[in-house]
Amino acid sequence: MRYAYSVTSALLVGGAAISLATGYPAGAQVAQNDDSHMERVVPRAGAPASFADLTAQLQPAVVNISTRQRIEVANNGGNPFAGTPFEGLFGRRGGGQQQEPQFREGQSLGSGFIISADGYIVTNNHVVSPTGRGTVEEITVTMPDGTDYPAELVGTDAQSDLAVLKISRRAAFPFVEFGDSAQTRPGDWVVAIGNPFGLGGTVTSGIVSAVYRNTGQGGAYDRYIQTDAAINRGNSGGPLFDMQGNVIGINNAIFSPSGGSVGIGFAIPAEIAAPIVQKLRDGVEIERGYLGVQIQPVSDDLADSLGVAQNRGEFIQSVQPGEPADKAGIRAGDIVTKVNGQDVTPDQTLSYLVANIAPGKTIPVELIRDGESRRVNVTVGKRPSEEELRQQQQFNPDAEDEDPMEPDENAVIEQKLGLQVLPLTPQIARQLGAGEDTKGLVVAGVDQNADAARKGLQRGDIILTANYRAVTTLDDLENTIRTAQGENREAVLLRVQRRGRPPAYVAVRLR
Repeated sequence: MRYAYSVTSALLVGGAAISLATGYPAGAQVAQNDDSHMERVVPRAGAPASFADLTAQLQPAVVNISTRQRIEVANNGGNPFAGTPFEGLFGRRGGGQQQEPQFREGQSLGSGFIISADGYIVTNNHVVSPTGRGTVEEITVTMPDGTDYPAELVGTDAQSDLAVLKISRRAAFPFVEFGDSAQTRPGDWVVAIGNPFGLGGTVTSGIVSAVYRNTGQGGAYDRYIQTDAAINRGNSGGPLFDMQGNVIGINNAIFSPSGGSVGIGFAIPAEIAAPIVQKLRDGVEIERGYLGVQIQPVSDDLADSLGVAQNRGEFIQSVQPGEPADKAGIRAGDIVTKVNGQDVTPDQTLSYLVANIAPGKTIPVELIRDGESRRVNVTVGKRPSEEELRQQQQFNPDAEDEDPMEPDENAVIEQKLGLQVLPLTPQIARQLGAGEDTKGLVVAGVDQNADAARKGLQRGDIILTANYRAVTTLDDLENTIRTAQGENREAVLLRVQRRGRPPAYVAVRLR
């Protein structure tokens, strides 16, 4: 899956509708009592002779979106061999003094579409989000006539990859509206207008290849309209239109071995996007349901091994301690077949069903355990943010830490202490047997060549303080390290808590 960074679409109005001359399938032959007589049923033309009129009406509401970003880059202290096997052969530069952070300018390009006369715009979250350790300093919206407007970021939702912007002027803006994507069928004609590779105002057409496509990437919104309309980098965030000029999808991603369009594009269905966009416009917090389980589809082999029907339910790989599923008695190895009366299928996944249930609601969940059907009642929890979920997946307290550490965003901590750390969330705290009110940073990796490893620090340790100062964010620990360097100290005193042991102080030398 590769993100296509932006897409722009305009409202299609007055397009030719597909209709059949009879109620029989297109091209079918109807047998009469007399086998010698066969009547061929031919459908009317399903596509207009040209999409030009539709495009002319829609294109004014499609915009290009660009951002200007300030991105922090790793400071190697002037060592040209930093990051190579020769880094340590030439000593340190700068005398161990604090190095000023370095920055570079970055840009992103994408698409979007105006949904109201007063200038509200929909796009993808990744189009207007910072890259790595960066901040977005400016968002610019460019109209089809070339006019630029500074845009205000109204709201973003990383889980659905949606964002809402706002631009202003005295005159009303042209706009388009969401349609009913639930009525979309494979074979329907669609049109996309966008900004591929920064070209702007590019129109492509195709058909709906599939609806409710599950790409296997997981998550609550792995549920797309698939199209063969050409989607490329820069098309993300733009709309996918039906022949009536309604936005039925927001172009979001492509499947491509080459990085270019191969006719497999994915759009967020309007029925999913529209309610989220409205909440972002209104400033309403978006809350989603959560069970606290790791799942996988029921494959053919898994179904055969368990003696259950294929394409039915999802298999529970693990259950997070203390989360709603654990409290309700759901176990690893269960197969969940129904949630709140709705079947769990490849097109209607467990994640999707649960995410659309309000936190705090108690629902019935049907499952299969040891070949027997069971039913439990679950009080749905609140789904953590994408960052919290990423940290849960990244941190496994039982994993072996034998591989060398890979560069992460907390470069100062890695360079000076030889540690990779993550903020301690309540979920990770429970995995480590710590109280939910414990505050600190959890060690996710240790460089075996660093003093931290020699002092016995290991994966799963919780750093509570550094030089007697509480550390709850990466910035807290980085600032303590920088302060120690500025005072020419060669070590930092960490207070560390390990499962089953009382907290202890450990002095770790800086590198």
